[in-house]
Amino acid sequence: MTIIAKKLFYLFVMLFIISVISFLAVHLAPNSFFASGELNPNITEERIAHLKAIYNLDKPFYVQFFAWITNILHLDFGISFSSGNPVKDEILSRLPITLTINIISMFLIFVLSLYLGIKSALNHGGKFDKFIGQISILSFSVPSFYLALILTFAFSITFQVFPLSGTVSDSSLTGLDKYKDIAWHLTLPILIIIFGGLGSLTLYVRAITIDILKSDYLFFAKARGLSQITILRFYILPNLYPTVITLLGLSLPGVFGGSVILETIFGIDGMGLLFFQSAMSNDYPVIMGVLLIGAFLTLMGNIIADLILLKLNPNTI
Repeated sequence: MTIIAKKLFYLFVMLFIISVISFLAVHLAPNSFFASGELNPNITEERIAHLKAIYNLDKPFYVQFFAWITNILHLDFGISFSSGNPVKDEILSRLPITLTINIISMFLIFVLSLYLGIKSALNHGGKFDKFIGQISILSFSVPSFYLALILTFAFSITFQVFPLSGTVSDSSLTGLDKYKDIAWHLTLPILIIIFGGLGSLTLYVRAITIDILKSDYLFFAKARGLSQITILRFYILPNLYPTVITLLGLSLPGVFGGSVILETIFGIDGMGLLFFQSAMSNDYPVIMGVLLIGAFLTLMGNIIADLILLKLNPNTI
């Protein structure tokens, strides 16, 4: 229980620090959301002042910050400049699709990296090992946006295997047909995320497995006549889990950051696209809301990874 309390304290401290940095960065930006309005001759200065008063932009900086923090504690992220809707509603409507993409991607990266890394290590120096090495290098060498453009051109425009953009083709679909349609739209983005995150983790798994195969305890396990399945289950995998889970936790910020690019390219109506649109329109409340929610999800992912490590090995943390 003490560990959980420490992790929660760490979560709140980090969220406060991130909120301060985000608030400073956004409010010190050179462009203002009202800049275009101020240049519009049809909008009076009184109207601009009224709008600023609505969003507390006419108050001193520290007053704005503490008012925003107070609202955040009540789960009130403010009102969007662009749509006029509550920021919380804007985020909640986009959050499920982003979480779905990232959770599925992280799970498949975990499973595939273990399988490919272990198999590559067991075939050390062979053709499969060399093939996986080349693919892994290609994985973290090719930018995700570039790969997305190539695959979109190949499989969405040329061969028309996958949809070009969006999450549904027909909004009237219901039940299983609706979920099949969503899965069809999300297949290509998920494959790109998996390919981008698979290479480095597979090489880590391969390197650690090779070290395990050279260890004394594995030599004695083989001498006892244990089967390869038994050795894999009780000797190799338990030593791999802590490292793989730690690396997955550390890769969460990159995965959420990549969502901005991929959701924009594929027109997926998630948090990434919402952040991009808000950044382009200087919609400060939405920008800060998305940053804070993204930071919260990333920190929660790291805490969950630490708790899993603690469960696997109480001496880890």
